[in-house]
Amino acid sequence: MSEDLVQELLDALGEDGFFALVEAHAGMRLYVPADPARSDLPQTVGEDAAWRLSNLYRGGYIKVPLAREFRALRYREAGVSNKDVARRLGLTETGVELLFQRARKRKPGKGKKPKDSRQMQLL
Repeated sequence: MSEDLVQELLDALGEDGFFALVEAHAGMRLYVPADPARSDLPQTVGEDAAWRLSNLYRGGYIKVPLAREFRALRYREAGVSNKDVARRLGLTETGVELLFQRARKRKPGKGKKPKDSRQMQLL
């Protein structure tokens, strides 16, 4: 999927709106109506984001990216295990770990497991 489309959607919808869009429609062609109030788009991404999407792609179709790396990072931030991330994304656990490795190479600090607040610091 084109990184340009991903960035364009992120800019238009913000991270939360983009996440909601890909969670609901990843990998599918999506019709973007001229009047989003006449569709379920506002319930999916929020009313403001639906209008911004409509202004960009009014009456057209977009192929919603899978955005696996983006989604995997959001899941990890929420404390979801690699096993559950793999299930949600339709990947193997090894595939999920490769996504995180790729993310760490591109953006150091991303893709790390969150620290467990219950864990004691030894040193």
